Amino acid sequence: MDHTYEHFWLDPKFWVAVSFVVFFALVGRMAWARLSAMLDGRGARIRAELDEAARLRAEAEEMRRQADAERTAAHREAEDMLARARAEAERVAQAAAAEAEASAKRRERMALDRIAAAEASAVAEVRAAATEVAVTAAREVLAANIDAGADAELIDDAVADLPRALRAA
Repeated sequence: MDHTYEHFWLDPKFWVAVSFVVFFALVGRMAWARLSAMLDGRGARIRAELDEAARLRAEAEEMRRQADAERTAAHREAEDMLARARAEAERVAQAAAAEAEASAKRRERMALDRIAAAEASAVAEVRAAATEVAVTAAREVLAANIDAGADAELIDDAVADLPRALRAA
């Protein structure tokens, strides 16, 4: 059954093709509008995300610069603290050395004073012993050489000499 029509617009296949083209034109236009709107929205979201990423990157770079500056400042402060600690340690070491030297001098002085006191004590003991020996020897010599009459004469001379001795003292 092959039908032939006098004019092509009378053929139902032509109208099916026309309606098919019109349908796809209308649906394609609506689909294109929705697709382009969707793509535009997605592009806007991507642009917003890129802008946000650029802003976050700028903030991160600023934070990195601040962190670098803080790290540099902390490093400088640590070096200053270390230098101050070294200077303080040197000062304390010098003070300790000076104190040790002064303590050694005090101990030396105290030892010399003890030695001098021991010498003075030894000299006093020697003098006391010598005096005691001299007194004992004099007593023995006097006891052996002086009798009662000579003893009375010595006592009279000592009593007579007492006013002169008291004036001299």
